[in-house]
Amino acid sequence: MNRIGVISLGCAKNQVNTEQMMWSLRDAGYSVSGEVEGADVALINTCGFIESAKQEAIEHILALGLMKKEGTVGSILVAGCLSERYKDELLAELPEVDGIIGCGGFSRVTDAVAAVLEGSRPRILGDLNAPVDETPRILTTPEGWAYLKIAEGCDNRCSFCVIPDLRGRYRSRPQEAILKEAGEMAADGVRELIVVAQDITRYGTDLYGERRLPDLLEALCRIDGFRWIRLHYLYPDEFSDRLIDLIAGEEKILPYLDIPIQHINDKILTRMNRRGTGNDIRVLFAKLRERIPGLVLRTSLITGLPGEGEAEYEELRAFLRRERIERAGVFPYSPEEGTPAARMADRVTTEEAVLRAEKLMELQNQIMDDFDQSRVGRITQVLTEGFDPDQELYYGRSYAESPDIDGVIYFEGMKTTAAGIFEQVEITRTGDGAVFGRARKG
Repeated sequence: MNRIGVISLGCAKNQVNTEQMMWSLRDAGYSVSGEVEGADVALINTCGFIESAKQEAIEHILALGLMKKEGTVGSILVAGCLSERYKDELLAELPEVDGIIGCGGFSRVTDAVAAVLEGSRPRILGDLNAPVDETPRILTTPEGWAYLKIAEGCDNRCSFCVIPDLRGRYRSRPQEAILKEAGEMAADGVRELIVVAQDITRYGTDLYGERRLPDLLEALCRIDGFRWIRLHYLYPDEFSDRLIDLIAGEEKILPYLDIPIQHINDKILTRMNRRGTGNDIRVLFAKLRERIPGLVLRTSLITGLPGEGEAEYEELRAFLRRERIERAGVFPYSPEEGTPAARMADRVTTEEAVLRAEKLMELQNQIMDDFDQSRVGRITQVLTEGFDPDQELYYGRSYAESPDIDGVIYFEGMKTTAAGIFEQVEITRTGDGAVFGRARKG
């Protein structure tokens, strides 16, 4: 039995594709794990979204190349966005790579593995606009939670983004297929379901001719087993009153919304090819906070896009100070070849874009610290994830922490060592960007 070692890089959507490829390989009779040392084939599913992601992927490939030279890895198969973006260069410029799978070729992973094991160098691509593949998955997330991808691709065409070229047009999965997968996940013990797509608010528009996210969420909430349903990522101009009322009124849907706005200045939003204005965003956030009790907002911001001068940047800083968004990621603009923004003039240096991002993140860190401090003395429900030997404490997440991006809550007094269960935790203190608490008895 040939062993396949798997590495998954990038976003949650990419992780779902990795889990599907793992299922296909196991179903074909291969031994599959996350351990690459000693593997006959090392499969790495890559991100190629921005420069830092590309560099991370290349560093992993080069490290695998050294293992291949040392004889601890047999062949190297590169899948995902990097393969799709550089399908004409990757095999030529990285001789350690034995084959590539583009974003339209995930379903043919077994063909690719068989080919590299036979000594050929496959280049498997595929139709980026084909219906979403319904391959089952091997869940790789910690016990108790998992991602549910409801659509593939993107039609928003932001000027700085290459995702539509890598992932194709927006394609919703049929609701019945989504509910079938969700039911199986609930039966397998998934308690937190994280609904993901490049834009979940657009769900159904291509398949049914109308927004169907509220219908889908109502059906997901009726599935026994789920305690939490978390939403990533929502486009700001796609909110309906029905969707807001559903989020506010449905106990299972967490009052945690990831709404990437990218900027607040009207000129920069126009240059980004974003729909709506800065005032539209302000009005939406005010409406959401008014109607959804305990709301935690997360967003993504970009500094240094062409056209962003001091005035535009200061408007973004002022917005963040005033709005006090609980969670935010700030990224310096990365000019990506093939995108409209990369051809725009009037761009600050990369160093200046990085400096602006760092200064904005300093402000955001203080806002997040203040939010954490405001929670001291409160009791919150925590989904347990494990024990940290360095802290000598258990840890988990509340509704206010999404996996891998928001940190965790450390706590003592857990009644059982099992992961994937819910504990009532009283938050007792904060420090160095971390939150600490104590499990409640009874």
